[in-house]
Amino acid sequence: MSTEQNPDVLRAAAPGTAPVAPETPAAEKPASGGGGAAQPASGGDGAGPPPESTPTSKQKSFPSALTVLVIVALAVWVVALFIPSGEYRLNSEGTPIPHTYHHVPSGLSFGGRVREFALSPANGLYGIQEEKTHHVAPGGGTEGTLYGAAEVFFFVLAVGAFITVMFATGALDRGISRLAYRTRNKGWLLIASIMVVFSLLGTVSGFAEETLAFYALLVPLLLALGYDRMVAVGTIIVGAGVGVMGSTVNPFSIGIASGFAKVSIGDGLPLRLAMWVVLTAIAIAYVLFYAARVKATPEKSVGGFLPGDREQAVHEATVEPPKLRGKDHFVLWATVLTFAFMVFAVVPWAEIFNGSGAKPYSWQLDWWFPQLAMLFVIAGVIVGILAGLREKELSGAFVKGTSEFLYPALVIVLARGVSVLMNNMKITDTVLHAMEKAVSGLSKGVFEIVMYVVNLPIAFLIPSTSGHATLAMPILAPLSDFAHVSRALTVTSWNAASGWMNLWIPTTAVVMGGLALAKVGYNKYLKWLWPLLAIFFVVICAFVGLAAAFQ
Repeated sequence: MSTEQNPDVLRAAAPGTAPVAPETPAAEKPASGGGGAAQPASGGDGAGPPPESTPTSKQKSFPSALTVLVIVALAVWVVALFIPSGEYRLNSEGTPIPHTYHHVPSGLSFGGRVREFALSPANGLYGIQEEKTHHVAPGGGTEGTLYGAAEVFFFVLAVGAFITVMFATGALDRGISRLAYRTRNKGWLLIASIMVVFSLLGTVSGFAEETLAFYALLVPLLLALGYDRMVAVGTIIVGAGVGVMGSTVNPFSIGIASGFAKVSIGDGLPLRLAMWVVLTAIAIAYVLFYAARVKATPEKSVGGFLPGDREQAVHEATVEPPKLRGKDHFVLWATVLTFAFMVFAVVPWAEIFNGSGAKPYSWQLDWWFPQLAMLFVIAGVIVGILAGLREKELSGAFVKGTSEFLYPALVIVLARGVSVLMNNMKITDTVLHAMEKAVSGLSKGVFEIVMYVVNLPIAFLIPSTSGHATLAMPILAPLSDFAHVSRALTVTSWNAASGWMNLWIPTTAVVMGGLALAKVGYNKYLKWLWPLLAIFFVVICAFVGLAAAFQ
């Protein structure tokens, strides 16, 4: 997911190199795990402020997602002083009716506007929206529906606790190490297997920053098999990144975006599954093609070789890692079953088989953030017990996980606070009306491609997927209604845009930290990656455009 890390953590470099810190921010879900590397902070969707390398007189760092959102909130507050306020009429389901926008006074004095700005973070967490006025105010005497992100806030902390417990067992690290060793004599199979595993983890859980722990294992192993460092970078970054870009039920992107779009996580799942399969296949083919070329003709390496690469790697490639213990098998199966059950619990099965609006089956759960949060809490306890963690180790992992995931949770709160500001100053519908006029007359297919493209620059400014979703979905979702396009499809387009950008932008520690660990230059990485990015862009546009056109 996009990310920010703890600035005190230095990432361990590949064997034979000194520890390095990523030169630029941000990652959304900090890395955990072993694989021979020092473990970065664990977490999901960004666990702490962005890491920074030692500052120099020429170095400038990109602001963290929290800072960006504070700037955005201030900019929104100032802009609201000058643009007209207004609103749409709503239908029985509470969604805006197209072409009914009209100007209405905000009813706020200058002092009232200052108060709204000061209260926006609190409203972003537990603000209650009044039914008649739609004004959002902190809970207490206010009656209405929850507008704040309290449910999502707790959900992120719960997932953070679960993931930290899972990595504390070491089972996943040992499993990937065994996979790498068993396929060491079949380079293409090793690369494909690792990419499939990383992509699968990415599509269901936003696995990205955790990959930083595996450079110390995979870089020397792939060097020993005759490949260069770029193959290792492609296997790791692209492997996990394509999974996140093709997220199916990733709770940090699809889950949060669906929540604010007011659709089920399961809505649009068949399309996202097809996209994930196709995009992952393209990514694997691209990396394998380059790997085969480099192995046959080392002179064609984009990244080149460092002195001693081959000699340094031989030992690492021939040392057998420890075999999986019985407890490791239990932990891995428990983790798989947890995510599988999450998918089962959120999918609207009746609507998939019987069409929109169908009556839910008696066994259909239709769970949402509160139930899913407790699922991960309980699963974390079960995984810890199966792994034989002591009470202090288990409780410590829970505390560590929630503390490291506090950063992305706060990003969500601040982003929701911006939405509250726009709502209370009655400019959300004004912005929506401007976008309605801009896209009017577009076909469904073109509209959805525009939704994909529009989100690309936003993802650069806010690489945190959860913050991006919280900020954008309240406007993009009703805009989809105006274009008669499924909100779930817009969620898919948004996620693809966020994932596409996070494959290369220098504001994510997944990219910059990974390149530092692998000792590959950013310019060389872009030179190697841009053809794949172009292919992804075309394929994604084709998927979302055709899906919208044939709805």
